[in-house]
Order: sequence, then C-alpha cells, then structure tokens
Amino acid sequence: MNQRIIRNARIVTADEEFTGSLTVEDGIIRSVDRGNTSAPGAEDWAGDWLMPGLVELHTDNLEKHLVPRPGVLWNAHSAMMVHDAQCAAAGITTVLDSVVIGDMDQGGTRCQTQHASIAALRQCRDEGLMRVEHLLHLRCELSAPDILEVFHQYADDPLLKLVSVMDHTPGQRQWRDLKSYRRYSERNARFSDEEFDAMIAQRQADQQAYAVPHRQTIVKASKARGLPLASHDDTLLSDVQLAVREGVGLSEFPTTVAAAQAARDAGMAIIMGGPNMVKGGSHSGNVSAVELAQSGLLDIFSSDYVPSSLLLATFMLGRLAQWTLPKAVRTVTRNPALAIGMQDRGDVAVDQRADLLRVRMNRVGMPVVLETWLAGQRAY
Repeated sequence: MNQRIIRNARIVTADEEFTGSLTVEDGIIRSVDRGNTSAPGAEDWAGDWLMPGLVELHTDNLEKHLVPRPGVLWNAHSAMMVHDAQCAAAGITTVLDSVVIGDMDQGGTRCQTQHASIAALRQCRDEGLMRVEHLLHLRCELSAPDILEVFHQYADDPLLKLVSVMDHTPGQRQWRDLKSYRRYSERNARFSDEEFDAMIAQRQADQQAYAVPHRQTIVKASKARGLPLASHDDTLLSDVQLAVREGVGLSEFPTTVAAAQAARDAGMAIIMGGPNMVKGGSHSGNVSAVELAQSGLLDIFSSDYVPSSLLLATFMLGRLAQWTLPKAVRTVTRNPALAIGMQDRGDVAVDQRADLLRVRMNRVGMPVVLETWLAGQRAY
C-alpha cells in the first residue's frame, strides 16, 4: 500500500475551507479531517492551501506551441510535451485539449496541425510521457467545407470527451464588430480593403452553404454517442434557444448578458475565459467575465489561451464578485468535471482521485502552485 499523509493544510472542499489533514492511499483520498494529526511521517504543509487539481475543458494553449510564429509549424510531439508541462505547473490535472477541426482558411495552419496534434496527444499518452491527464475536445468550425470528413474520423475516439459547435463567420456572434474582426485578422498580415471585403463575402457565403447542415449532422452524431455538447459565443436569445432545442448542455463564452441569462434560465452551464477575468474584459469587446460573475451567471472558467489564468481568475472572484473560496474553486474543479460526466475528481473528498494542489499566496498577492499531484503522484 502506498500511503501519504498531509497535515496543517488549509483544505478547500466543494463547500467549505478549514485547517486539517488528509490521507491518500494508492492514489485515492481515504480520509479528510479537521485539525492536526500526530500520524508518523505526515507532511506539514505549514498552512498552505490544499485544493483539488484543476479541470480544464477548453484550452488553445497547444496551438501556441504548434505555431510559435506565423508560418512556422513546430514538431507536434515537442509542442505537446511543453504544453503538458505548462498545464502541470498551472495546477491543471485534467485537460481537454481543444483541437479546431475545419479551417475557414483553406490550407491554413489548423488544417495542417489538426491531425498531427491529435496523433501526438494519443502517442504521448500511450507512452506514459504526460505529467497530467490529457483528453480531447473537438471544436467544430461549422462553416468550413471540409469539417464533416474530419469529424467522423475522430467521433469514436475514446479520448473524445466534449464537442463544441462554433461559427466564427464575421458579422455575428463573437465577431459582430467587423472593425474588431479586421484587427484580429490582421495580427499577422495586412489586407487591402478589397481583399478584406472579398474575404468577408466568401466566409459569409460558406456560412450560408454549410453552417446549418454541418451543425445538424455533428449534433446528431454527438448525441448518438453520448458526447457532451457545447455551443460557442452565444449572442442572441435565438442562439441559446437553438442550443436548448438541440440538447446542448454548455454555453461557452456567451458574448452578452442576455445570452448568459437565457443559458442560465435553460439550465445550461456557463463557461467564461480566465484571461477575460484576469484582464478585466474580452479581447473582442464582448461581455466581461466579472460582470457575469457579479450577476451569478458564471459556472466554469476555461484557461482558453493562458493556463495560469485559471487559478488567478479563481482567486479574483473573491475580491471582485464577493464569492467564497470554495464556490470560486468549484468553477475550475468540480463544476467542469461534472459537466462532462466525471464523478471521480474535482473535490477534496473521500474516494475521490487524489488530484491535489499545494498553493501559496506570494507577497504581491498572486496564488502560486507549489506542487501538483495526479492520482497521488507528483506531477510538478
């Protein structure tokens, strides 16, 4: 039997925070107790927080390592290993790597990296090289002509745990403001007015041709397989109503208060980006995470493109939205785990998998991950 005992820790469970001790045996939490313990060999955490490992449903962080500069494609296995190490250092113990399938830019980088990234994910897992547990989230760009072929290739992959349907066609949802869309599109290269107008026209034509039938096919196939579904960038009431009719359970990054309120009324889990919370607003000018949190319209944080934003955003909820620490921690642990049907993680409780973090606040008021443990084994 492999046993580990921790004492004098500020334990954060799903419902409360207290100083206590914890026992792990063979990767499972066997006891959680208030107060100290005199058990021999117990590790003294000196008042540091002990909280569940973070559960990440949507991260684009891998893409940054696959394409470190415009036009540069990096080795997918190397990118995966660095991404994995960053997740462990950020306290993320379960991560759904969100891979975009269907590229609005024909021949774009996502077309070139989608298969390589999934292959690297599978191979690195199979070889036992990962520090934390990696699973798959397929982000389906509905207006892309080639999406169905790629979706069906991976729909039965055992690593697939979440499917999101998204439409980044300019002029609606996230990109209602074409000026914001142009700034984003020109981050790597400039367009003439004629080139930009032609691109908009082509993308809107593709949306008219493909978005509805592709969405219907992907939703139907996902539901047949029991895969959780997320909608993306809900903006209008009609966006949420469509998702509800389809049986979608998660609303990723709603762009307006009205859409978030409609999602709440429909019983959908609301996901917002950690960077939005940390930076004080959306990079594309949409509703801020703190506004939704203050209105009780936030259930889950995603680190989106910065893994360390999860823990930062969690602690900011106390200061900016007056949330208790257990309630805030649930947004990055228990809530995302339950949203995709994982009952064995996300809480410091008996019989849960021992995915644990040791966290300390530094002198400038930033929470720092000192240790990350996956199923009782040190990952960072």
